[in-house]
Amino acid sequence: MTTDSPRWFTSSYSNNGGACVEVAANVPGTIPVRDTKDRDAGTLTFRTDSWSAFVQFASQKGTP
Repeated sequence: MTTDSPRWFTSSYSNNGGACVEVAANVPGTIPVRDTKDRDAGTLTFRTDSWSAFVQFASQKGTP
């Protein structure tokens, strides 16, 4: 069984400012997240349902 390496991407809303996170959506069951300033510092991994809830919340108008 082969496992694909994460395919990282940064939101188009980031404006390439350098203070962003990258996510990989091709890892079954999880969403890995890492800092673009230090990609070797480690990765946080979230369950897909938790990540979806976070994105939905963060996308709402008026979110601090």
